[in-house]
Amino acid sequence: MSAMEDGDGQHHIEMENQSVVYMLVLTGLSDLLNLQLLLFLLFLVVYFMTLIINLLILLLIFTDSHLHTPMYFFLGTLACLDMSYSSVTAPRMLFDLFTGRRIISVPACITQVYFFIFFGVSEVFLLAVMSYDRYIAICRPLHYMQIMSWNVCVQFVSGVLVSTSVYSLLHTLFLSKLTFCSSNVLQSFFCDLPQLLQVSCSDTFINVLLIFLFGILLGIGILGVTFYPYITIIITVLKIPSKNMRAKAFSTCSSHLTVVSIFYSTAFFNYFRPNAKYHFTEDKVASVFYAILTPFLNPLIYSLRNQELKTSLKRTLHSL
Repeated sequence: MSAMEDGDGQHHIEMENQSVVYMLVLTGLSDLLNLQLLLFLLFLVVYFMTLIINLLILLLIFTDSHLHTPMYFFLGTLACLDMSYSSVTAPRMLFDLFTGRRIISVPACITQVYFFIFFGVSEVFLLAVMSYDRYIAICRPLHYMQIMSWNVCVQFVSGVLVSTSVYSLLHTLFLSKLTFCSSNVLQSFFCDLPQLLQVSCSDTFINVLLIFLFGILLGIGILGVTFYPYITIIITVLKIPSKNMRAKAFSTCSSHLTVVSIFYSTAFFNYFRPNAKYHFTEDKVASVFYAILTPFLNPLIYSLRNQELKTSLKRTLHSL
């Protein structure tokens, strides 16, 4: 498929001897027709399972009074973010796999980047809040409900959503100032920031600087906030005399740490690697992981390792 075919409805103007384009071409996951159909069916199942499992977790948290605690309030928020995060990329990817069209306008692409950053970074902040919640629950159990009141929980989530909307808006404002020329093929199956910057014919220095400055802030700052409480948590848990209580505490903490590790490792792989333009296949694999598989794995990791959720599900099934 040519990036410059007029049949694709591509509009362009001549500017400084370069053809400025308003439509971008996504390479997608594969050019092989048989593989496209297989991938379509596979990711359709993954996407529906992501929605169903997250909705089930939300339903259990809403209906079971035993789960009306701050921990499950945050877990419910994570389920909402996972569904939204997955819905930013999956439906578009499935449509492209099914039709083979793979063309997206620049404004639609920038809009997708905004929501992808918004839900992705919201998840990063929320995982840090959940880490703090676990710290208070395990290290200061007598003051838990006093510190993590419903008012505080709502303030945490509201703060996360407001700050990430501003952060996403900052990226998209600088993106909207860029122009895209004849080399308009994105080496991805959705509009991701690094790949979008690669095809711009404008100076992307400010955009790259923003990624690295906020990447360091998010990477070191938020990652530190997420992992630091676990030093105290592990020391406290090891002092608990009851073996069952120790196992329960470690179970919720290990679920959280697994989710954080998968999310961070794949995102960092894509955003902070030199010469990323020469590693298209690795980039796509990493992108599939953090854009499609992470929202699918999160509820599985939490639900399979969470005894209270499993008990709640059994109670709900018995009452039907």
